[in-house]
Amino acid sequence: MPRPAPPPDRPDHPTPLEALGDSAFSRVAEASQSDGNAVRPLCDAAANYPAWLGAIAEARLTVHLENYIIAEDGVGRAFSAALIAATRRGVRCRVLYDWLGCWTKTSARFWTTLRTAGVEVRRYNPPRLGNPLAWISRDHRKLLCVDGRMAFVGGLCISHDWEGIPPRRDTAVEVRGPAVAHLEAAFRDSWATAAPPIAAEDPTRPDDTARPGALSVWVIAGHPNDMGLYRLEQLIAEIVERSLWLADAYFVATTGYVRALSGAARAGVDVRLLVPGSSNWPIVGTLSRAGYRPLLEAGVRVFEWNGPMMHAKTAVADGCWTRVGSSNSNFASWISNRELDVTIKDRAFAKEMEAQYEQDLGNATEIALGPGRGRPTDLENVVSPWRTAHASRLVAGVVGLGNIVGATVSQHRTPGPAEAIVLSAAAAALLALSLAAFLTPHLIAFALGAIAAWVGVTILVRAWKLRPGPRP
Repeated sequence: MPRPAPPPDRPDHPTPLEALGDSAFSRVAEASQSDGNAVRPLCDAAANYPAWLGAIAEARLTVHLENYIIAEDGVGRAFSAALIAATRRGVRCRVLYDWLGCWTKTSARFWTTLRTAGVEVRRYNPPRLGNPLAWISRDHRKLLCVDGRMAFVGGLCISHDWEGIPPRRDTAVEVRGPAVAHLEAAFRDSWATAAPPIAAEDPTRPDDTARPGALSVWVIAGHPNDMGLYRLEQLIAEIVERSLWLADAYFVATTGYVRALSGAARAGVDVRLLVPGSSNWPIVGTLSRAGYRPLLEAGVRVFEWNGPMMHAKTAVADGCWTRVGSSNSNFASWISNRELDVTIKDRAFAKEMEAQYEQDLGNATEIALGPGRGRPTDLENVVSPWRTAHASRLVAGVVGLGNIVGATVSQHRTPGPAEAIVLSAAAAALLALSLAAFLTPHLIAFALGAIAAWVGVTILVRAWKLRPGPRP
């Protein structure tokens, strides 16, 4: 049955996205909205890193840097030198990094060098004995604010991995205008999770009166458990009329979001998904591929990037709405992590992003269902070797694995051949665990007992702290 044609593209006719009130976006995504901004898209490290380093070199008041990975390599050392130079000019420099993201990438000596030079450095969510599950929440944001007048937001970490030949494909934006105040507030909120907050009388608070452009910008500062971006992405998928083009590095979506995308495609919307052809986290890449089938059957076009890694997180809808940021379409980004995204409702900006997306598709392979086999034809491609271990991706992988195994056990749907490798791995793990339980039950019991004792003591300590005090 042919899909219905989307409505004609009439520039003088507002789409439902354009007609939707600005306050609706703010409420759904728990976003901060501002007008009068100038936004410039920046593609890959070749455009981003020089702009970031140039902004730090011109800083006069403050530099606030928040990033998941700041690696101790040539790129990381260049940023370290720029921050130290700015500090020596009298600039107040603050750096917040994620403990797990930098665990194997950066030595204590690197941070000590920055602190010794006067740079304030904090780490997000290091291991704590009193909270054994806290490691799940990560600071996955990528933000640089300079002097409260300009900011950079996107998906790029600070590492030579983004400067390879060819480089990792990634996107960020440069923002000027009142939205910088909201981005600055997002940094201050993250900073306060690691130690005392920045003083309210800090003299370098951003100026939100300047109006360098005409764009409306929504800043979505994601926190654990708020799911603001998830609600917004669901809304966009439900009301989009003509096109929805997505780029995602670790796509392991919920059933609800997959149905929303599938429903849009069946209604005639041009839905496209650009994902990595090879992933630096193979299990997530495998789970992402295992989820192609329902999307392809609904008419969603799926493309795999042919380069070493596609790391961008962007969306363009109906040629008028754009999202750029750090969030991936998976549970880790939607629920457990601190993420940061901006959305812009403007046709000229969306057209520029669509042009970049079409250029990216020139370096991608479209996945199609094999004739009569009901599965994508390219699912046997070999993914890249295991290279890094990030908790947010682990959470996404576990959730996706749980969905597939649950579908098999409950038989509420029939998994396809593309999911055989996932099910085989799950079965092998369960059989190995059962064999270990039969052969060395004392070791399994000891491990479970240790975990139960750890969690039990943690809960008991918290209960003791929450006990009511003496009644007056």
